Amino acid sequence: MPLVLKSRSQIALLQAAGTLVADTFRMLERYVRPGVTTAELDAIAEDYIRSHNAEPVFKGYRGARGRQGARTPFPGSICASVNDVICHGIPSPKVRLRQGDIISIDIGLRLNGWIGDACMTYAVGKIDAPSQRLLDVTHQAMMLGIEQARIGNTLGDIGAAIQSHAERHGFSVVREYTGHGIGRNLHEEPTVLHYGEPGKGRRLVSGMVFTIEPMINVGTAETRLDPDQWTVRTADGQRSAQFEHALVITDSGPLILSQ
Repeated sequence: MPLVLKSRSQIALLQAAGTLVADTFRMLERYVRPGVTTAELDAIAEDYIRSHNAEPVFKGYRGARGRQGARTPFPGSICASVNDVICHGIPSPKVRLRQGDIISIDIGLRLNGWIGDACMTYAVGKIDAPSQRLLDVTHQAMMLGIEQARIGNTLGDIGAAIQSHAERHGFSVVREYTGHGIGRNLHEEPTVLHYGEPGKGRRLVSGMVFTIEPMINVGTAETRLDPDQWTVRTADGQRSAQFEHALVITDSGPLILSQ
């Protein structure tokens, strides 16, 4: 799929979708507490999205174009990834949040034909200091990557900023799962790695729209896939966190769409 730069009017539509994603997070946050199931969070998010004339884009999704898709469509409206689950956690009535857990919630929706996509990792009640440090460093790494999303820089500059910050604090960066362009489709060009070398890769130009969504692990960067062909876990069972924003490259710097 070729890279498609977005016009000002298209960016406005993407920003509207991103704003609804942010509103959904604000609404959902009060429900992230001990005792709730991830299936309950999924239902609450889906009701809110549909009540605002949008549709959850993850539900029924089979996998990104150009990659081997999962055998069955994704059954949830959100991805709900608890503790050692890196990404693509399937909401379930059997997964009940406990005090001290962390949960990464990824929300994707389509509003008026355009995609909004973001992820946040929440603390469930009071968490321990190492888990809070993981959340803090992961969010900082994403923001440092976003700071590099400027005309004339490269995708390698973004990846290098994320990788160096995470590794400086003793964490590892997941390699297999990346950021991506968005528009009318959930996955478009470019592919955005969260590791790399400064100055390498595609040069950034005005009108590029993509996500930056680092997945940072406490231990090894290696992953394993559950038999459901969706749920991705850390290979060593240690915790993982993820934050994601969608943004557009503008003449005045990165504009976050999902703020």
